Order: sequence, then C-alpha cells, then structure tokens
Amino acid sequence: MQVIIVDDDATLRRQLARLLTARGMHVLTAEDGLSALEQIDRHQPDVALVDLRMPGMDGFELLAAIKERALTCEAIMMTAYADVDTAVRAVKGGAHHFLQKPFASADQVALAVTKAADHKRLAERASKLEQRLLSQERFGELVGTSPKMEAVYRIIDGVANTRSTVLVLGESGTGKELVARAIHQRSSRAEKPFVPVNCAAIPKELVESELFGHVRGAFTGANASRAGLFESANGGTIFLDEVGDLPLAAQVKLLRTLQEGEVKRVGSDEAKTVDVRVLAATNVDLNERIGLGTFRIDLYYRLNVISVNLPALRERGDDVQVLAYHFLQKLARRMDRPAKRLSSEALKALREYPWPGNVRELEHALERAFILCQSEIIQPSDLPFGKESLARESRKRGESKSAGGLRIDSLIDLPYPEAKKRVLELFDAEYTMELMRRTDGNLSEAARQAGMDRSNFRRLIKKPRAVR
Repeated sequence: MQVIIVDDDATLRRQLARLLTARGMHVLTAEDGLSALEQIDRHQPDVALVDLRMPGMDGFELLAAIKERALTCEAIMMTAYADVDTAVRAVKGGAHHFLQKPFASADQVALAVTKAADHKRLAERASKLEQRLLSQERFGELVGTSPKMEAVYRIIDGVANTRSTVLVLGESGTGKELVARAIHQRSSRAEKPFVPVNCAAIPKELVESELFGHVRGAFTGANASRAGLFESANGGTIFLDEVGDLPLAAQVKLLRTLQEGEVKRVGSDEAKTVDVRVLAATNVDLNERIGLGTFRIDLYYRLNVISVNLPALRERGDDVQVLAYHFLQKLARRMDRPAKRLSSEALKALREYPWPGNVRELEHALERAFILCQSEIIQPSDLPFGKESLARESRKRGESKSAGGLRIDSLIDLPYPEAKKRVLELFDAEYTMELMRRTDGNLSEAARQAGMDRSNFRRLIKKPRAVR
C-alpha cells in the first residue's frame, strides 16, 4: 500500500510517516499541493492524506485536481478547523474520508487509510470486471472468461448457424439452458420461438402429449385437440433439458421426429412436418442409462452429433469473481437499489467454497447476501456458508490462538487476573476495529451493530490497549 502525506507541517509529516511505515505502508511526503500533484502523477499512490489549509494550492484545490485528472488515488482530508460544512464540501468534492486534528488515535488514521485503499482496490476490481463482462455480451447470460468457458464459446460460435443437434453435458446448475439460448440467439432462428422443456418435470403418462400433441378423445380428459411443444417451436428451437429422463416410448417418437422432421399427435395417424432444431441437455451419464436399457443408443447418437461439456464452477478459476460482480449488478438493477461490493475476505470465501450447486447456487447465495447485508460491502458472515469458511480459517490459524492472535501459552506465566485482563483488552480492540472497518469508520452505525450507546462505544474505542 502506497500513501502520500501532504501537509505544510514538517513535524506532523514525520509523525504520520513513522506511524504508517510501522504498519507496513510505503510513504511519500509533500509540503504543498503542487509538489504532491507531481508525485501523485508519477507514483500513483493508493491514498493521499491531505491537509486542507496549505499555502499555494490548498487541500480542496488538490482534491479537485486529482478528480479532474481522473487519478485513482483516494483522498482523506485533514484539518484542525473542522465543521459540518467543511466536511460536507470535502465529501462532495470526492474525498473518501475526513479526519479532524488532533487525531483521536494512531489506529484512527491507520484504519482510515486502510479503508480508503480497500475502497480503491474494490473500485478498480469492479471496473475491470465490468470491462470483461462487456467484452462477451454476445453470449447472453453466459458469463466467464476462463479457458474452459472460452472453449464453450468457440463451440457455440461454430454450431450456431447449423441445423445439427447439440447435446449439452454438465452438472446441475452449470447453465446448460443458457448455452442452448446462446446457440439459438446467434442462429438464423433467433427471431423464431425458443421452447425450453424440462423432461424430468412432465408426468411420464403425459410426456408424448406434451411434446407431440394429441387429438380429441385420444385419452381420458382429452376434450379437445392440442398442439404439442414441437409444433409450438416450428421454425425455431426446442431445448430438451434432462433428456435422459424421457420414457422409452417417447424416445421412439423423438427419434422419428429427428430423422423425418415429422410429428404425430397422440391418437392420430396423420404426420405433420415441423422445422425445429433440437438441442438437448443432461446431467446424467447416458452411456450408463444405455447399459441399463433405459435410454436408446440410436437416439443417443442422433442427439450427440455435437457435444458441449460445460465445466463445473469449481473448475473455472477466477470466473467466480466475474460471476459475482455480474450477479450483484443484476440484483441492484432488479431491486432498484445501489450496487453492493464484496470485501476481500468475502471474495476469498467465494473462491474457496466448492460450489456443489454451481452457478445457480452462487446466484442464490449472492441474492441472500444482497438482501440481508446491512452495509454496502458484503462480508463472509453475510454468505450462507460464511460461518463454515470463517471456522476453516480459524482452524488454519491454530486452535491455541485467542483474541487478536494472542496465544494462550504466552499468557500462562501471568497471574490469572492479569491474563484475563490482557485477553479482554485485546478482544475489545479487535471487536471495535472490525466493526469500524465494516462500517467504513461510521461510529454511529458501528455502535448500532454492537448494540451499544454511541458514547459508550466511543469510550471503548479510546480505551488504552494492552501491548501484544
């Protein structure tokens, strides 16, 4: 993390530089706005700590110059002459935060800088993800830039304008219907119907009637003739999802339709010609079904002219991040609410989770987090599996650790009251720091989440801390 301190007070510059360097940050300094702007142009620091009152170019003018040049540096304004109007003006001018001198504590400054740098990284990540999404909009709702997804896109491009049947293979929730829709949308049939059919959801005794239609009196309850889904899809595309669940009798009629381009309604001897492209999908092993005698091998070969193997989400690397951004933007539009972002810890949890339900599970997890998260940044605890992820991380750090990384064996030589006091002080420090981090330094909101009065929470933050 790189920070520039801009203040005409040399003593304060040195003090802040020592403080932030001790926290592992790389620090630049400048005594006025003009020299600071030159360094920001040259070094592109993450955060600028800027005094409002300086000779020459003051803090407001420097802030305006940073924003005018579209520099990505986040600004934190500092002043000993704080009032509400000044703070409002700074925030409206694009400042990330506002600090009043003298500072409440060293932790306050370090926390503000860390949060500003995190905000910058989140914004940059969101911008990159948006560009990656815009570059592949031609594949509709299919999202991802991993090598395995690029291979899927190449097949879609290659087969879209053919009449060939396509068999989409993949686990449940991977987006097989989205592949079928993308093929249809890129084909010459795009203006014609796209008819999706979940074969597993149709009662076995009604499958043939649903797919191929029936005439009046064909069976009990058939009070009128009815066209089937193949006739409804005429000129367009039919997508047979979970095709492996079709009864054998329906498989025979489907094979004839694929071979002859004709359908016969149940109870009729009259064949009707249809121009329908067939796309199918399954998440079961059709070769195993063939061995069991529940799926016809001739139908398998007819459907599997071209196959698309859709990868599981756990095999797609950084696509989890791209998809997460896509879903959060989509949720914001759908619910007409501001977009939310993922904290670095939440993103890490998303990457480490195995996603047995694949993309569908990810979408549902983010929808839940979007609705229930009370701040603009989603944390691991907002995710359905967040507690499991945090528990795994805790186990990695070692079960012998206590609050703030303090080891119990390091306290064993202390008297019990002193050891307990040390642990409680460290707990107070870690708890309040985490709440302030989650709420972007908003004291009132942090106190509310802690269930405490604002003044009591403020006193807790300012309590002297034990030395680790």
